[in-house]
Amino acid sequence: MSKNLSNNAIIYATLALNSEIALQKEYLASPDVPADERANEEDILSDLEQAFMEFVDLYKSRCKTDKKLPSIDELLTSQL
Repeated sequence: MSKNLSNNAIIYATLALNSEIALQKEYLASPDVPADERANEEDILSDLEQAFMEFVDLYKSRCKTDKKLPSIDELLTSQL
């Protein structure tokens, strides 16, 4: 799979997952989460975090072969 994804696709997926994680954490910290849905929402957060880490690992491996790519830290703190 990783050979079929462009660097841009990996970058956008990583950034999108990072944003979704922040939104999910914000939602879970709010009083808006119904008690009967909390476990499901926490599972969603866990899945998002797992996917994010997989894309981070993939991006880091791409950085090793493509020295023009910014580091993962630069990527996550940059303004697009």
